[in-house]
Amino acid sequence: MTVDVVARLRERLGERIDTSPASLDAARADKSGHAASAPPLAVVHAASVADVQETLRIAHATGTPVVTRGAGTGLAGGANAGPGEIALSVRAMDRLVEVCPDDLLAVVEPGILNAELDRMLEPYGLWWPPDPASREISTVGGNIATGAGGLLCAKYGVVRDAVLAVDVVLSDGRLLKLGHRTVKGVTGLDLTSLVIGSEGTLGVIVGATLKLRRRSPFTPRTLTAVFPDVRAAARASAAVTASGAQPAIMELMDALSLAAVHRLLGLPAPAADAAQLTIQTDGPGADAEATQIAHVLAAAGGTVRVAADEAEAALLWRIRRSMHPAMETLGTTLIEDVSVPRSALPDMFDEIARIEAAYGIRIPTVCHAGDGNLHPNFVFDGPDVPPLIWEAAGDLFRAALALGGTLTGEHGVGVLKRRWLADELGEDQWELQRGIRRLFDPTGILNPGKVFAD
Repeated sequence: MTVDVVARLRERLGERIDTSPASLDAARADKSGHAASAPPLAVVHAASVADVQETLRIAHATGTPVVTRGAGTGLAGGANAGPGEIALSVRAMDRLVEVCPDDLLAVVEPGILNAELDRMLEPYGLWWPPDPASREISTVGGNIATGAGGLLCAKYGVVRDAVLAVDVVLSDGRLLKLGHRTVKGVTGLDLTSLVIGSEGTLGVIVGATLKLRRRSPFTPRTLTAVFPDVRAAARASAAVTASGAQPAIMELMDALSLAAVHRLLGLPAPAADAAQLTIQTDGPGADAEATQIAHVLAAAGGTVRVAADEAEAALLWRIRRSMHPAMETLGTTLIEDVSVPRSALPDMFDEIARIEAAYGIRIPTVCHAGDGNLHPNFVFDGPDVPPLIWEAAGDLFRAALALGGTLTGEHGVGVLKRRWLADELGEDQWELQRGIRRLFDPTGILNPGKVFAD
């Protein structure tokens, strides 16, 4: 059967079928550090919707599992392809199909990179708000499949808030066009939102209609505040939210992550235990809002500095965006992704400190403080996550849920969090969601073993 599947793929798709050892091995893993136990059967480099449909028709006829991949930058193992599976890459489907400035929308293929889309929209005076830290290397299709967020979520929302429609190929090769080009549209159930964040378990995203914004002519302002410890910084971020200010970005780095980034970039070492908030205001009120926030941060005990020019602002954001490369210098990293209500951030950092002490480990953490999304990093030696780290991660997940939070704010469930999914959803909702998945994919060939594990 294995030879038959690959032969049928080659017969229909020719040179788009890749069985080279390097490509097969690359398809096993993403940026999470997790990899499938063995390579997939083949990688299909789809260049069109027709290629995707043909691949899924063959997979459906032969009962062969299919794992959809973009750039492979996910952090939950959700796009890792393993033995007996087809890795369906949509990375080559990377066109900006249409821009409609009057309607503030764009139509794109899934393989276009987030940052490349932004550069292509700039001549139109438009932009797409979702802004993951991986924007230079992650695809828009991957952003949609995982329900990605990023630095700008507090003011501009997540991917779900910026997608009007998606085109999806089902497991048997049928093409669905979900959603609308209109701002409003409530015909039937909202299947577009259902597909967003479904991690390849309901269908293959082959196109999207995106909701754009006009670029602001006003210069944003960047300011930073250093605090003696991370709890003080977390309290200050909650105070900014409570003040009524709405910064475009508000990022928190604890002492371990800040020190690691400074070492990586060759910057002077920060003070011991110092935590840092970095904030950006934008729009016509950027200056006034930056002044208001500076007063709040100072009153909360922070040492505040407003960036003097664009170069200093760029350095501050480079520090934040260098978090993941800095963690890689410390060892193998399990990058986690819990969210809590913003007022609960100080308590969540207390829980992280408790877990560090209980398990004898350090957990460098960065946080999208504007929306309560934390990224604790479990650093260890070797390629495999040790049992102790999984125990500590499970403790952290339970702590986030107890504070009214969620297991994942933007990375998705994939492989790494599937064992805890029912803890958050409850048995009834877990079974309901599994039933919905079966309606979309009755034979269970789309991304099996991901998200909804038995």
